[in-house]
Amino acid sequence: MEWLIPAVSAAVVVVAFAAGMLLARRTREDRRSPDELLAEARLEAQRILAKAEEEARAKAEAYREREDATIEHRRVEITAQEERLAQREATLEQRAANLAQREELVLQKERDAAEALERAAKLEEEVRARLEQVAGFDAKAAKAELLARTEAEAKRQAMILVRDLEAKARQEAERRARRILAGTIQRLAAEVVTETTVSTVMLPSDEMKGRIIGRDGRNIRAFEALTGVNVIVDDTPEAVAVSTFDPVRREIARIALERLVEDGRIHPASIEEAYEKARAEVQRSITDAGEWAMVEVGVSRLHPELVDLLGRLKYRTSYGQNVLAHLIESAHVAGMLAAELGVDEQEARRAALLHDIGKAVSHEIGGSHALIGAEIARRFGEEGGVVHAIEAHHNEVEVRTITGVLVQAADAVSAARPGARREILESYVRRLERLERIAGSFPGVDRVFALQAGREVRVLVDPSELDDLEAGAMARRIARKLEEDLQYPGQIEVTVIREFRATDYAR
Repeated sequence: MEWLIPAVSAAVVVVAFAAGMLLARRTREDRRSPDELLAEARLEAQRILAKAEEEARAKAEAYREREDATIEHRRVEITAQEERLAQREATLEQRAANLAQREELVLQKERDAAEALERAAKLEEEVRARLEQVAGFDAKAAKAELLARTEAEAKRQAMILVRDLEAKARQEAERRARRILAGTIQRLAAEVVTETTVSTVMLPSDEMKGRIIGRDGRNIRAFEALTGVNVIVDDTPEAVAVSTFDPVRREIARIALERLVEDGRIHPASIEEAYEKARAEVQRSITDAGEWAMVEVGVSRLHPELVDLLGRLKYRTSYGQNVLAHLIESAHVAGMLAAELGVDEQEARRAALLHDIGKAVSHEIGGSHALIGAEIARRFGEEGGVVHAIEAHHNEVEVRTITGVLVQAADAVSAARPGARREILESYVRRLERLERIAGSFPGVDRVFALQAGREVRVLVDPSELDDLEAGAMARRIARKLEEDLQYPGQIEVTVIREFRATDYAR
């Protein structure tokens, strides 16, 4: 309660000051005597002081009650913390007791294990001694015998490995020799073989290859994007190759590239200019070739689009035979046969000239070239007999007219004459496709690659469906399937690749 004294003193001062102010005011306002006014001020001051003391006492009591409540709350918190600490201490003591018990158990197990190892060592020693006694020689002699046998087995395995490596080396040498000979023969037959997909452009020097490629490949990318061909720049001296399956695009690209090489200035603008000129030149050549074929055969009144398609066949080959030359030859044969039989010679010539017209667009439209050609002829106003002969020349539909039979005969005569066609490339492609199709028919196969001219097949399997043992079994199953379904010279190596390679051979 010591703080109450300053508060009361302050209240007294305030009361005195207030009484003084009140006395002064009432002195100005009232005409009573100073004694009366002083007595009244004292009464007022006493009343105010009593009220101040009562308020101070009430505030002190409230403050004391708050302090007591705070102290009680802190006392409760301290008690709760002490209880929690006691519980934690008990828990730690229990854990310490458990750890001590576990440590004792571990030590006991270690002692038991040591004793067991000691007993096992003694038992092993007794067994070894008994075995040595029964066998008649000691462990050192047995170890020497085992090492000798292991060494002999290792030598045998090494000899087998050396033999297999020598056999494989001989096979590799033979394969490389065949490849070198085949490459030599191919170089001698370059004019025939490369006509199908590749055209070669000669260069004045190898420095021109750098100009064709351009800075960061700018020129070659622009050329390929504009012409739609692939430009092959390899180690062949003073030559590059233009490759695509579209013969017209290949011819346009060849002419454009020859003009660029001749001019020497190669950049995107000159490439575009040379391409436009080459395209116009090839288009003129196509039109001239179609009109020449009409004159050669003696056919008139063809739709301009048909003339254009005929001219495009000048740059198309089938089994190594030029398609336009084949059509002209077939037309002559069909005309002669029709003349001998006394049927309409002009219709036979016309149908034979147009029977392969669908090959001009067969790389752009899916389906049989006979049906495609018949639809083209029908669209451009050809007569029904001619259309039927075109669609029936490969028996897609049943032959119903003599003209259709004559076109079939003329086509066969032109294609079957000695030296007219070569079927090696097509047969080779079909064999590889069938090889990959057979290997890919097994469950779990992801991808199949036929390599080395069909002498090796690599099969990539899904590792989530097959394990290592099943991969080896699959290699054997594929090899047996190839033996049953294919005819091939030599042998085919089948390699199944998962996380390792399991190899078997189809003999």
